[in-house]
Amino acid sequence: MKHRIKWLGTLGSLAAVGALVLSGCSGPTTPSSSDESGDLTPITLQLQWFAQAQFAGYYAALDQGYYEDEGLDVTIDEGGADIVPQDVLAAGDADYAISWVPKVLGSIEQGANITDVAQIFERSATTQISFKDKNITTAADLKGKNVGSWGYGNEWELFAGMQKSDVELGDINLIQQAFDMTGFLAGDIDAAQAMTYNEYAQVLETVNPDTGELFQPDELNVIDWNDEGTAMLQDSIWANADKLESDADYADNTVKFIKASIKGWIYAANNPAEAAGIVTAAGSTLGESHQLWMTNEVSKLIFPSTAGVGMIDDAAWANTVDIALNTKNETGATIITAEPPATAYSNEYVTKALDELKAEGVDVMGTDWTPTEVTLNEGGN
Repeated sequence: MKHRIKWLGTLGSLAAVGALVLSGCSGPTTPSSSDESGDLTPITLQLQWFAQAQFAGYYAALDQGYYEDEGLDVTIDEGGADIVPQDVLAAGDADYAISWVPKVLGSIEQGANITDVAQIFERSATTQISFKDKNITTAADLKGKNVGSWGYGNEWELFAGMQKSDVELGDINLIQQAFDMTGFLAGDIDAAQAMTYNEYAQVLETVNPDTGELFQPDELNVIDWNDEGTAMLQDSIWANADKLESDADYADNTVKFIKASIKGWIYAANNPAEAAGIVTAAGSTLGESHQLWMTNEVSKLIFPSTAGVGMIDDAAWANTVDIALNTKNETGATIITAEPPATAYSNEYVTKALDELKAEGVDVMGTDWTPTEVTLNEGGN
């Protein structure tokens, strides 16, 4: 499904962004600068999953007119279980794509010449959750347990955390987890994979049959891979490396796209209810309270920023690459077998975007940003 939402409001100006707390389906075309008549440059963004608040910043930038402010006419293409966004980008069927770094590293080794041009999620959202009575508080406690994982490239932080704690894959019962929490809630999985912004909330939206009330956070233990030291870089904006090198207009539009996207994320962080509504209007079928929870939790992965939204931290990149090189899955394979090329990531374009935003008075750090309190309802409604 593709969405092109035309800007009908008046909040697309920089003045609107400056007022926020943080500041005090057509196919792809060869991007080119807007011509003198004011025509917008068509741009296609490929997401890695269906429309949901995980991508709230991009939908907000579209809805609020931030892309149009930069001369871009952006179409957002939803992802799905059978869509590999980096492959869509590498094949020339999108101008930019959103995907996790570890998933893309393997594609780059297979020949995809693409570049991480903005690391939007600074922190990992992947956790392993369990009920308190399982006494699982660290990766070392997974030994002898039924451990759930979605697979499909989502397992590497778990495997790295286990290996760091000297827990071999043969020491656990690895269960293929569905993309929900059914197996966990049924008791078939002792420690289940859960994103902070999605599956964790699914548990808290479920009635505990023993109490008749919704499950509460204090009934759960959470293994956070950020704390365990095996977090890997997740949602990033990826661009075509060949075109960055050879096409000056594409390189220029990359800066514009990043700049407008950052403004969209600032808007979403400070207006979570409105941002959740924008994503719902774009076609998401998630419930109202779940969508608001997701918007709020995703913002926590971005703000506060340590060096400016989208800047790629060299140490975090190196840690992700190290895990990709040295962590083995159940077949003994690793994500990659050699260091990725220098073109795998670049701070050149996000630095330019951040410099422009700062010159316009936008706070790109979000140091004073605080999350909102979200009350989840049964079923996420």
